[in-house]
Amino acid sequence: MKMDVERIFIQENVGGFDLLFRAFSGSLAITVLALDLMEPGIWQWILGLVAFTGLFSAIMRHCTPYALIGFSTAKNK
Repeated sequence: MKMDVERIFIQENVGGFDLLFRAFSGSLAITVLALDLMEPGIWQWILGLVAFTGLFSAIMRHCTPYALIGFSTAKNK
């Protein structure tokens, strides 16, 4: 059981271009929100979600949906 929890919630599975894309899209979304370049509304909330998930998954190098389907872009150690 412990191994499954570790694989699903902790093990690194994001790397390479995927990592750079997540970090860049999260940073771009934060910039747009910080500079108030978007009208208030539902799209601001969606952009905030993109910013949070992109930066969080890039920092943690983990994507839970990837773990659930058994996919990984990280190099094997």
